Amino acid sequence: MSFASEFKEFAMRGSVIDLAVGVVVGAAFGKIVNSLVGDVIMPALSPILGSVNFTDLAVRISTGADGKPVLLKYGSFLQTIFEFIVIALSIFIVLKGINRLKRPSPGAPPAPTKTEALLQDIKDLLSRR
Repeated sequence: MSFASEFKEFAMRGSVIDLAVGVVVGAAFGKIVNSLVGDVIMPALSPILGSVNFTDLAVRISTGADGKPVLLKYGSFLQTIFEFIVIALSIFIVLKGINRLKRPSPGAPPAPTKTEALLQDIKDLLSRR
């Protein structure tokens, strides 16, 4: 089997194509979530919390050989954690809404099968005795 035919067989497997579709859809969903966080949630939180930006927080450890301070920038880490929590909460809310839409609405019970209807008729006849 040639290299080209092996590659074609590999690329046309269902799992590889499904993975490619998942990556594309995931990237698009990531853009939606980033827009939700950056354009909707963060502006809504800023009047409540003030400036929600921890990136300037740091502790000076020492001075480098070039005379510049060496900083432990824990604020960037805190900002990243905060953004992760907001993004995770946003994804949770969106997925919860999607799952709610997937659930079948409670409707009328399904009609009984022929066997169930026959058994019900027999039960009714026996109960009349």
